[in-house]
Amino acid sequence: MNSNISPILQTQNKSFIVIGYGNDLRSDDGIGPRVAAEVEAWRMPNVKSLAVHQLTPEIADTIKDVYGVIFVDACQLPDVQEVQVLTIEPEETGKSMTHNVDPRSLLALSQTLYNSHPHAWCINVPAINFEMGETLSPIAETGVSQALEKINFILRQQTDLHEI
Repeated sequence: MNSNISPILQTQNKSFIVIGYGNDLRSDDGIGPRVAAEVEAWRMPNVKSLAVHQLTPEIADTIKDVYGVIFVDACQLPDVQEVQVLTIEPEETGKSMTHNVDPRSLLALSQTLYNSHPHAWCINVPAINFEMGETLSPIAETGVSQALEKINFILRQQTDLHEI
């Protein structure tokens, strides 16, 4: 993991939240929570992180007032061969939102309930092992480092960040 990333966010009234989701007891599925924990360790003003097992409708309240949200999740190969960053917009899926939701439907819920939604990105990290365990595969470890670099890039692109 790249612990050398330690940017300071210059206040521009832009706040961000990184939401890493997945089950950290199922090997590579824990990529999202692992990335969220690393971002939390950066201790950047105006940047929070949240590690959850799954996205739920209640998170719409958490994201309603932030400038940007970055979702991080494991994606099983062969669908994803490298870390992908996608800019996403609200999209109603038509599914019932009683239990878990996807990032786009969460943005749509925020728009419906609060008449606003944050800028949003989804980072998909390659994963191959979803067996019981807490150890990430080498592919997932590499993906975590790359995801952290991409988050750092997004934050720099959206704000005035300076490396210390």
